[in-house]
Amino acid sequence: MKREEPRFLVDGMLGSLARWLRMLGYDVEYESEKDDEELLEEAARSGRILLTGDLELYRRALRKALKAYLVKVGDRDEALHRLSRRFRLRLTLNPKLSRCPLCNTPLKPVGRREAEGKVPPSVLRRKRRFWVCRNPGCGKIYWKGSHWDKIKDTLRRVSNRGG
Repeated sequence: MKREEPRFLVDGMLGSLARWLRMLGYDVEYESEKDDEELLEEAARSGRILLTGDLELYRRALRKALKAYLVKVGDRDEALHRLSRRFRLRLTLNPKLSRCPLCNTPLKPVGRREAEGKVPPSVLRRKRRFWVCRNPGCGKIYWKGSHWDKIKDTLRRVSNRGG
């Protein structure tokens, strides 16, 4: 039986972490505008795990018997490492699973024709595979460039951490 993937609700302090989790394929709602009470209501309504860097918000979530995790703000690698251990997250990039880091919508593969005019000509000449956000209001296009290698290096470093 396949285990259900965790779904997260991330507060405004952890926007970078939200983007990383989305790239890894996790369903992450990022709420930078909601106050603490609204975040607690959303966590209760959605059943998502609240990720916060705010100790008081974390304590309030626990008092309400909500799923919550306190994240140390400022060290993204450490946060990813701890989250991967706590929630058994996979720390590998897979475009088939990735979500748009900007809007959380799943990506779909597209060819050069669909990417033409939406990516720099030099990228279009060098790359064959692209992924586009399925959200028509976003439509951001991604490809495996130098940033892909940097992300993979970071994930490898995080995966190799002890403790």
